[in-house]
Amino acid sequence: MRNLTTAVKNLLIINIIVFLGTELIGNRMYELFALFPFGSPFFRWWQFVTHMFMHGGIGHIFFNMWSLVVFGPTLERMWGAKKFLLYYFVCGLGAALCHELVLYYFVHGALNVPTVGASGAIYGLLLGFGMLYPNITLTLVFPPISMKAKWFVVIFAVIELLTGITGTADGVAHFAHLGGMLFGLILILIWKKQGKMYTEWQ
Repeated sequence: MRNLTTAVKNLLIINIIVFLGTELIGNRMYELFALFPFGSPFFRWWQFVTHMFMHGGIGHIFFNMWSLVVFGPTLERMWGAKKFLLYYFVCGLGAALCHELVLYYFVHGALNVPTVGASGAIYGLLLGFGMLYPNITLTLVFPPISMKAKWFVVIFAVIELLTGITGTADGVAHFAHLGGMLFGLILILIWKKQGKMYTEWQ
């Protein structure tokens, strides 16, 4: 924990607290704070933010928080806490928006199926890391495959796109992951055009 940057540490703590609270309280937490589709009687506007701090199980939160710890501090040290948090939430909100639009226009009968997790923001972090440090070698835990960060980004994006298009019924919001990457890409391109890609906000 001593090596974590401030924003990453706070995000980690909030996610853990919300997860423990959800485990204690149960379904009421999902009804209020998970993201429900447009048109659902359970949909509330604040769910676009709150769903990012909720998770569906220990494995779900572990892998999201592990990825936050792996990629987040490097980006926060580059951008500073304010800019990092803006990027994180833009990716998370963009992911939620893309997921909601896909459900609204292409999926029917899912009005009472909630979505939870920080995965959209996490995929945005992966995209950001790959763009800032494309030639750094990363190694998966399982399988132990090593490759440059830019290829990890490409491979994960292709996997999410293919699984999303084919409609794989695995309970994963693939287009939310792609949305997080898309909004992260847009924000980075804007910063790059403005010459603010590698600057920190004071």
